[in-house]
Amino acid sequence: MTITLLNPEGLPQSGVYHQVAVATGSTHVFVSGQVARDADGGRVGENDLAAQTEQAYLNLSTALGAAGATLGDVAKVTIYVVDWAPEKMPLFLEGVGRAFARLGAAPVPAVTMIGVAALAEPDLLIEIEATAVL
Repeated sequence: MTITLLNPEGLPQSGVYHQVAVATGSTHVFVSGQVARDADGGRVGENDLAAQTEQAYLNLSTALGAAGATLGDVAKVTIYVVDWAPEKMPLFLEGVGRAFARLGAAPVPAVTMIGVAALAEPDLLIEIEATAVL
């Protein structure tokens, strides 16, 4: 594996993500923000953060696969959520859990979640971008 995930002493310990991802590979894969659209561009999960999160992660996995990568190769994820509030965390985690169960994924790399006013299209609630190392 080219990614080593760390939660060093002296930083808050999170059961949700890792504080540090050390990449030792030589090929970097940068994936554009993935949203809740199916392969035909159709909307998925209108007004449903869990469903949109699940679809965005499924799309992220598909994009990574095109480059020969998997979610296990991801060093950094940035997540943009419309009108983020802590009360939305259970819905977000539900979507992540469903996607990871379908994909057989488990490691969660370094992650940043950013609340935003809006995304490129008004029905989108979440967008997820990633950097992987092979």
